[in-house]
Amino acid sequence: MADTSVSYKCPNCSAPLSFLPGHDKVTCEYCGAEFEVKTIEEMFARQEERAAQVAEANDAKWDTEHAGSEFTEDESAFLKSFTCSSCGAELVCDENTMATECCYCGNPTMIPSRFKGMLKPDFVIPFKKTKEEAVEALKKFYEGRRLLPDAFTANNRVEDIQPMYVPFWLFDSEVTASAAFKAENDVVFDTADAVITETSVYDVERAGTMKFERIPVDGSEKMDDAYMESIEPFDYSEMVPFTTAYLTGYLADKYDVSAEASVPRADKRVEHSAAGVLEETVTGYMRCQMESCAVRKDVGSVKYALVPVWILTTRYQNQPYTFMMNGQTGKFVGSLPWDKGKANKYQALATLIPLPIIYFVGKFLLG
Repeated sequence: MADTSVSYKCPNCSAPLSFLPGHDKVTCEYCGAEFEVKTIEEMFARQEERAAQVAEANDAKWDTEHAGSEFTEDESAFLKSFTCSSCGAELVCDENTMATECCYCGNPTMIPSRFKGMLKPDFVIPFKKTKEEAVEALKKFYEGRRLLPDAFTANNRVEDIQPMYVPFWLFDSEVTASAAFKAENDVVFDTADAVITETSVYDVERAGTMKFERIPVDGSEKMDDAYMESIEPFDYSEMVPFTTAYLTGYLADKYDVSAEASVPRADKRVEHSAAGVLEETVTGYMRCQMESCAVRKDVGSVKYALVPVWILTTRYQNQPYTFMMNGQTGKFVGSLPWDKGKANKYQALATLIPLPIIYFVGKFLLG
């Protein structure tokens, strides 16, 4: 049986409501009415009580016995259906989708049954960047990329653009760290016969206690961790207590990587950050290399938050290219195709150019 969805409707005109980026309100795109999140949350509670499941479809009169086949157990576990409360369409999405949009009527909707048996997020960072800003950011991302294929820049169109709240675990911890470094300084002497370089080697040790707050770890298996780390940081001072009203009009992904499973990645980030803090204190040397580092972590706390991400997809030569933008700060990341013919041409040109100029040519080409 399909899950029943619940969506926010404007009390004035019954059109769908969407969260207004940069404001603690939801708005109606049709009549322009705005409502406080608390008011809509109360309305959602009343809607949830009144929502009724759509009647089962009438028995088909066509011979459908041989149409399609049974899903495997793995496929059935992955795919879930829900019924749009606005138009009655039965739609299929994966098991981790909490909020989405009906592809038939465009109605923003949440799937209450997906919230059962899972942790409620502690915080959410509301969207501040709009769809138009995401598209404009993609255009700017192309600028200055001289190795892009001409056909890509001339014919490129955004195939899909989706705003999604991505689950994150935020780790707090105090650590005691110690590290050993080998540092070097050079002194150069000129003699009548040669230039002599004298190198002094120093053993340097550093230790300290430091506190890390909100170390982020992506809680979604589907999201590329490298991309998610690239669009950091988020401004966590703008987090607000979670309420489902912020999800209306946006996709939302339920975590499928638990906090416990995220601990090794959090530990790695804490250890890397602690080592970096200690290394920054080693100054006054020409070279410095870390030889060992030990980090002892105290038991800290973990919070669950949803962060805003714009996901854009384009296609070139039947290959999809995905880009992501921080929905709060606008930081943009993605991979682009490159023209091998252009690369070979510029490489051949570089062999004819004196070395001091090659750096500037490379910077000009790569942007």
